[in-house]
Amino acid sequence: MADWTSLRYIVVDVEGNGQQPPDLVELGLVPIVGGVIGSPTSWLVRPERPITAMARKIHGIGNEDLAEAPTFADIRGEVLRALEDAALVAHNAGVDVGVLQRTFDDWQCPEVFDTLKLARRLLAGQTSYRLGALVDAFALAAELPDGLTPHRATYDVLVTARLFVHIAAARSLDELRGLPPDGGGDEAAALF
Repeated sequence: MADWTSLRYIVVDVEGNGQQPPDLVELGLVPIVGGVIGSPTSWLVRPERPITAMARKIHGIGNEDLAEAPTFADIRGEVLRALEDAALVAHNAGVDVGVLQRTFDDWQCPEVFDTLKLARRLLAGQTSYRLGALVDAFALAAELPDGLTPHRATYDVLVTARLFVHIAAARSLDELRGLPPDGGGDEAAALF
């Protein structure tokens, strides 16, 4: 059984503009290497379509905040390098992965660990599996840098990274992947 720390992970969070499908307006990444959470990186990204009032109410990012921000094309290479050779971690990963796949167009999604699904499976008995509820339940926002707020990419990647480490501690990689304890089984690990 492989130790979960044998993989390199990148925790991802995207904030969108509220359009359907959403355009990327903020992207946050934080590596986990050897079980240690690294330093986060985030970018504001100028979308092609404006931010809706509902999206602004959630994350607080307005069109004026993005007027001088780079487009995704400007940061594409840097983001691809950060994602290279890493498994992805995200809370409710289908949203983040969907935005990345639409944004990159030709990107091959690596293995994904969804902390929402992991929490439901491995942290039974929680009253809610929303990220905010799990952050409160396990004090995951303790001692974060000042100025970080929920629904912003840097805050969300840091608390998601802490949640993933909390879930992964004392578990094998096979357990995280949902494989039987003996490592057997015919099914490949699901992406999410």
